[in-house]
Amino acid sequence: MNSSAVQSTPRPGLSDTAYPLLFVALWSTGFIGAKLGLPFVEPLTFLAVRFAIVTVLMLAVARWFRAPWPRSARQWLHIAVSGLLVHGVYLGGVFTAIGHGLPSGITALVVGLQPLLTALAAGLLLGERVRPAQWCGLALGFAGVALVVAQKIASVPSQALLAMLLPAVVALVGITCGTLYQKRFCPAFDLRSGSVIQYLPCVAAMAVLASLTETMQIQWTGQFMFALGWLVLVLSVGAVSLLNLLIGRGSAVNVASLFYLTPPTTALIAWALFDETLSGLALVGMVVAVAGVWLARQGK
Repeated sequence: MNSSAVQSTPRPGLSDTAYPLLFVALWSTGFIGAKLGLPFVEPLTFLAVRFAIVTVLMLAVARWFRAPWPRSARQWLHIAVSGLLVHGVYLGGVFTAIGHGLPSGITALVVGLQPLLTALAAGLLLGERVRPAQWCGLALGFAGVALVVAQKIASVPSQALLAMLLPAVVALVGITCGTLYQKRFCPAFDLRSGSVIQYLPCVAAMAVLASLTETMQIQWTGQFMFALGWLVLVLSVGAVSLLNLLIGRGSAVNVASLFYLTPPTTALIAWALFDETLSGLALVGMVVAVAGVWLARQGK
């Protein structure tokens, strides 16, 4: 790994297409990893262990490659706050929702509101202009996501749905605020040292919350260790590094629109790995979601 590989402004070219597609593919596996690991550990304990391992791993990488660290306390604070929102609040909400029985598809649908919320706030907070075509793309993308998960929504008892939805709503607020905050205050930082700064407050927050609300017991099965390793290396290192690159180089709306592709991709992975059915309506929704993201990401 060299310094040019970890800066937040890569050269234009093939990466303009490859990075977003790779991010969607990796990010979508997070719901699968949660499904594999949560039977053996409570959600906040799972995240505390995951964040701790990632912090140690990235600290070793930063020291080995002598990565630069932020020069001011203010920059340290901005990076830490963005990490707490994007990783701690978002993943804490997602894992808690799935751990309480909310299907991953419905969780993804709630979080799928993020592009619309980001577009609403980007103009006010970041001065980004969202064009009519982008609004149409965002609405189309959300409609596609709703079609993909419609069958799963119908399977959840209505009396239990509201309580299950609260952590997912918290996750939605976290990822939306975190994306906007990072784009506004710290769009570019070294991904090796910056990851350490982002995950440190997450470790502390998850450890405290888990100690107050959970038993913190873990069943160290092979399936759990595989899920943990996958979430650490593929998600917290790979996908999050790509997310930081994309936030640094693109508009907040363009980055947020990629999250519309997560539920369809997750559904395809679940179909391949767990033999979950895909209805004709879901397949139509996937096409609609892809069309919406394409429209939302078009240039001037």
